[in-house]
Amino acid sequence: MKTWKKIGLILLGILVIFSIWFYPKYKRLNLAMHLFDEDQIVHNFRSFDAVWPVSILEAPLNKHPYPKGNTMKLPEKFQYEDKEFNTKKFLEDSWTTGFLVIQNDSLVYENYYLGNTETTRNISWSMAKSVISALIGVAVEEGHIKSIEEPVETYTPELKGSAYEGVRIKDVLQMSTGVKFNEDYGDFFSDINRWGRGFAMGTSQDVFATTLERELEPGTVNHYVSINTHVLGMVLKRATGKTITDYMQEKLYNPLGMEFDGYWLLDGDKMEMVLGGLNLTLRDYAKVGSLFLNEGAFKGEQIVPKNWVQASTTPDAPHVQPGESFGYGYQWWIPKSEQGEYMAMGVYGQYIYINPATKTVIVKLSANPKYNDDDYLPSNDLLNVELFRAIASSLKPAEQSVDIENTID
Repeated sequence: MKTWKKIGLILLGILVIFSIWFYPKYKRLNLAMHLFDEDQIVHNFRSFDAVWPVSILEAPLNKHPYPKGNTMKLPEKFQYEDKEFNTKKFLEDSWTTGFLVIQNDSLVYENYYLGNTETTRNISWSMAKSVISALIGVAVEEGHIKSIEEPVETYTPELKGSAYEGVRIKDVLQMSTGVKFNEDYGDFFSDINRWGRGFAMGTSQDVFATTLERELEPGTVNHYVSINTHVLGMVLKRATGKTITDYMQEKLYNPLGMEFDGYWLLDGDKMEMVLGGLNLTLRDYAKVGSLFLNEGAFKGEQIVPKNWVQASTTPDAPHVQPGESFGYGYQWWIPKSEQGEYMAMGVYGQYIYINPATKTVIVKLSANPKYNDDDYLPSNDLLNVELFRAIASSLKPAEQSVDIENTID
């Protein structure tokens, strides 16, 4: 009888240990499987730190909140392809959770929806890619990375023999690696969803990158592959000798005087999910836009090299030029435009829109469960661009900001 009790206790102990080990993975996997469900998506997008391992970006003591400008009213209507859209209804239909407008470096409009507030840290999805690009630019300026003409394995020897061997850092920045990849979030068996399930279980993103195959000559075709940005993160981490979080804290978070703590999601090896795992508040995302609008400078300090900002937002080869939709720079999207507009974009409706001609930055955060429905117009990126253009065109670049108490419609 004592033997059976001992065996029972041992089995119970094994079960408890297994539960402690597996339960966090189960919670993350369950979140990944139901991430975009209509009744959960809004909560999920602002609650990753409740179930995921994260690394914290600490708001510096010397914060730099935006000065308040003359409060604007959004245009009541805007047009896209000869159709008229009501702005308020469009924001509702696209499941907007936060929306603000920065004009001449002052906050002129701010509103929150669906339970989000000014302190809500919302996931960036692929807007994070533009932040990683900025950090690559800083690392080049500091000499950690000698040149973006170098192949990635100069810094990441573990990628030798993979699809990334011989691929220039520049090709990775321009999403032109030639790597075979299915980025369809609506396809359960796509590469991006296969990666997502593995990430939820804590598997190494570094290892995942080595499993991909090449299908095209690097530097010839613009094909969006989120894992490309992870490779940039690998290069950045190896070149600087610092974690992505620590480097971003030092080079961006502190100098920009971010208002609130942020965080990165981590994999099982404690590597940041640089392809989309950044979580910041609406205003702190806007700081990234303002930094680029001002050619990499903030309060008289050159944080990101001016030439890097210019190169990042200028398509410089035939395969990255804007066509009917968008061109591509160094992890920035460039619409066909005469005003020099460019954007950071993330799936399910995340945008940082920058218009140098009107001195406007617009940030829109969303949790649109119908994002993968091509027939659902509020999911259309170009339609969102037209809203941003209507707002920017209603503002004057020389308009003087006045420090007044902000009101929200």
